[in-house]
Amino acid sequence: MNNSFSGFDPCGIEVSARALLVTLGPEERTASPREFPNTAEGHQAVLRWLKSWKRPVRVVMESTGLYGLDLALCLQRAGVALMVANPRAVRHFAQAMMKRSKTDRLDAEVLRQFAARMPLVAWRPPSPPAFKLVAVARRLEALTQMLAAEKNRLHAASLSEALPVVIRRDIQRSIATQQRAIERLTRAAQQFVISDPELGRRYRLLLSIPGFATTSALHTLAELALLPPGMDVRQWVAYAGLDPRHHTSGSSVEKKPRISKTGNKHLRRALYMPALVSIVHEPHLRAFYDHLLARGKAKMQALVAVMRKLLHAIFGIFKHDQSFDGTKVYPLSPTVVPVPLAQEVA
Repeated sequence: MNNSFSGFDPCGIEVSARALLVTLGPEERTASPREFPNTAEGHQAVLRWLKSWKRPVRVVMESTGLYGLDLALCLQRAGVALMVANPRAVRHFAQAMMKRSKTDRLDAEVLRQFAARMPLVAWRPPSPPAFKLVAVARRLEALTQMLAAEKNRLHAASLSEALPVVIRRDIQRSIATQQRAIERLTRAAQQFVISDPELGRRYRLLLSIPGFATTSALHTLAELALLPPGMDVRQWVAYAGLDPRHHTSGSSVEKKPRISKTGNKHLRRALYMPALVSIVHEPHLRAFYDHLLARGKAKMQALVAVMRKLLHAIFGIFKHDQSFDGTKVYPLSPTVVPVPLAQEVA
């Protein structure tokens, strides 16, 4: 794609916790990279530079969580053409461009070239309550991982007579503190959901799916709230990185399909436990899971397919504003009734 025909000049912004490195201009007259502080004043300085440029600009940033959120809002509100690109897509682009080194300056240049060559998918911010929900959900995810690690440490410490009692007590206090924080943040996330009618509607629909409870529904809702309206279900699946990736070469090389993982890892993590629970308690998804096992799929492959099926179901219930109906996900054979896993174990 030659940007000289589009009327825009490409701009790449490398975002870190403290600084923004901006590379701007077409290939033949790219300006020297400029560094700005990642503060409100720095965001305004970036905007002034972009506005003073001779031609309109199109900006590409990586999706870096909360570090780039305020800058993205600043640029979007000012009418700057902005794309917040998936980091894995940018990394694959850099590999295709034979960029083997990695520095902030090179990363900003890769983003500038990405803006010059790739179609621009305009970034659309979700509602303020959705932003708050995403921030709290990501913090809840981090605390949950920390809590699991502390519980593992407590289990290991309880098996060792060599460790002093003070270690076990300290870990127990840490666990109690994290549990209180999780409860407090969960209540806050629910308040954000209640304050937004659309989030509240989607939250209630998610809870209608067997396998989803408060925590999993909040995490899934938060990640889906980042999606712009108008995306189809295939784009949802690709966004989650649950689309299958095939690898063939000639007539002799054909690897097993795997999911691409070129997507939102937080959403994949949020869907994992509901999928695991649903194949126990939801007969239609269990029948789908059994069908895949009968076809020779590995258990993890079948479980990932259930995650993908759940995402399709969520798309459908959001679109039609209807509670979950397993018959629309996977029909049961009239002659075969799946036996719940709990009964099999018994």
